[in-house]
Amino acid sequence: MKLLYITSEAQPLVKTGGLADVSGALPQALKLRRVDVRLLLPAYRGVVERAGKVRVVAELSGLGLPVRLLQATLPGSGVPVWLVDCPPLFDRPGGPYVAADGSDWPDNAERFALFCRVAVRVALDRAGLRWRPEVVHCHDWQTGLVPALLDGQAERPRTVFTIHNLAYQGDFPAATFDRLNLPAPLWSPHGLEFYGRLAFIKGGLAFADRLTTVSPTYARDICTADYGHGLDGLLRHRAAVLSGILNGVDYGAWDPAVDPHLARPFGPTTLPRRQVNKAALQHAFGLPEKPEVPLVTHIGRLAWQKGGDLIADALPELLTGHVQCIVLGSGDAALERRLIELARHYPTQLAVRIGYDEALAHQIEGGADLFLMPSRYEPCGLNQIYSLRYGCVPVVRRTGGLADTVVDATPHALRAGIATGVVFEEASVWGILEALRRTLAIYWDRKRAWRQLQRTGMAQDFSWDESAREYVRLYREVVRVGAARQVP
Repeated sequence: MKLLYITSEAQPLVKTGGLADVSGALPQALKLRRVDVRLLLPAYRGVVERAGKVRVVAELSGLGLPVRLLQATLPGSGVPVWLVDCPPLFDRPGGPYVAADGSDWPDNAERFALFCRVAVRVALDRAGLRWRPEVVHCHDWQTGLVPALLDGQAERPRTVFTIHNLAYQGDFPAATFDRLNLPAPLWSPHGLEFYGRLAFIKGGLAFADRLTTVSPTYARDICTADYGHGLDGLLRHRAAVLSGILNGVDYGAWDPAVDPHLARPFGPTTLPRRQVNKAALQHAFGLPEKPEVPLVTHIGRLAWQKGGDLIADALPELLTGHVQCIVLGSGDAALERRLIELARHYPTQLAVRIGYDEALAHQIEGGADLFLMPSRYEPCGLNQIYSLRYGCVPVVRRTGGLADTVVDATPHALRAGIATGVVFEEASVWGILEALRRTLAIYWDRKRAWRQLQRTGMAQDFSWDESAREYVRLYREVVRVGAARQVP
């Protein structure tokens, strides 16, 4: 199986979010399953240096700007990477999508349209690489034009498009369509037009042979008006070719038994060692070192989607009790300021760190007692899976991947030994406080049940191996069946 994996970010070369984690780990898992996988990625500033040894393998013309393809290897793996080197578009300060001041690059449409056109040439073996994929796997709006531009091409590879977060659609004014010189037939409600604007993501949703998203529940969620962001009608129409494949995690990087970031590594049979990590965590965040006090944490983007505002609203009531809380993250500036002010008001119970620190994230998972994740929607989520492996009991809202990875501690599930956390329904302050009340009741009153909850969570396996197996099955099916696109 020859697979071209097209993504706008991949760890450890470039990362802004979970897409990079997936794109750094899944290709390696596919390679272990004997898939001939090649990554295609923009050569942003710093990527070439992080890639190590690179060489020019092609020079492309006719794209409006000079473009080279550089070949490297994904660090820590044997996966080949082709970097799309176009300095005027990609070699600039800031991030892959935004400038240093946080505003979107004004030419993002041009940048990723060129990236997609290069991908099409590689997919059709028109880039001089003498390699032709059977399947092209595209990810999120930045690659959405690829299935649309491949549609109708003779002898084209089959296409798979994965939705990591439907809220990000690559939305641009209608005039952008003409400026990009895209084929005129693509401007229609059945193509790239979306309420009078251009939506890159529709190229994937309307034209790919198969659609996937990053958890089974999210695949169902996005077919509803509540979570479909205006695209639920199209997704319901294409439901026969839409499936959810749960993201995996890299247990090589997230394993409490060998984690170098922890003061004291531990495992399911040595859970008391977590107290050393808890004390170190309390000390690091300036909280009183009280082993008996439950420590509630949250790591993530401080945004409406993640329920950051609900956490801030719930904190004053929660902190009237005998608890401590730690928040690590960044995002909405007003929410950041509000959390900082709350931390000033509750200096012995609440610590807030704005930003992200990988080592601290590991230390939080390895030392905290509870991990709160009240997302309004969550395509997959990774932190709740890390929490399970680290014996940090997750408290999550029943949505998307959170519903697929955490088993609620109902009386029956606790008796059966299958509970792994606490799950609640309502995205509200009341929902959070009631879920925490249930969780803390187990923590305070049922020590044996608490230990069982931790150990059962630690025994769960959400590694990439099973996810890769499902993707290989999907690739083989799409090649066997051929194009199955239903035109709306």
